[in-house]
Amino acid sequence: MYLYLVQHAVAKSEEEDPSRPLSEKGMSDVTRMASYVQRLRITVAQIVHSPKLRAKQTARVLSDYLKPAEGVLESAGLSPVDPPDIWAARLRETASDTMLVGHLPHLGRLASLLLCGDADKNPVAFKMAGVVCLKRDEAGVWSIQWMLTPEMIEDDRGGGYACDSL
Repeated sequence: MYLYLVQHAVAKSEEEDPSRPLSEKGMSDVTRMASYVQRLRITVAQIVHSPKLRAKQTARVLSDYLKPAEGVLESAGLSPVDPPDIWAARLRETASDTMLVGHLPHLGRLASLLLCGDADKNPVAFKMAGVVCLKRDEAGVWSIQWMLTPEMIEDDRGGGYACDSL
C-alpha cells in the first residue's frame, strides 16, 4: 500500500480571511504539484482531508488531476493537533493507496509514528503543497519512498525549474 501525505498549500492569513482559504501562491503551487503528480501516473483510491478549508481546497485540486475512484472525503482526525494514532489505526485496516491532506504538526507526527513507532521523532520535513510517499510492505513495515515539493518541480510558466539550485 502507498500512502501519500500532503500538507495543505499556502493559505491566506487569518487577518486577511478568518476562514483561511488558499492564497494565490497556494493555489498555484498545488495546481503545479497536482499536474506533475498526474504525469507520474500516481493513482489513489481516495483523497481524505481535514475539515479545514485550506485542506479541502488542496484536496479538491489534487482530485481534479488524480481522479480518485472513491472520490474526496472529509474526515475527523486530520486536524493540526489531533493524535496521530487515530489515523495509524485506520491505515492498518486500509489496503488501497490513499492520499491524506492535512496540517502540521499532525502529518509530521503521523509519519513519525508510522516510520519510527514514536510520534515525536519527526523524520520528515514537510513543505506546504508537498507530497511525501510512504509504502507499507507485506510485513506492515512503513518506509519513505520519495518526497516532492513545489520548489523541486518544473515551473510550467517559464520552462525552467522553480528552484534555482536544481
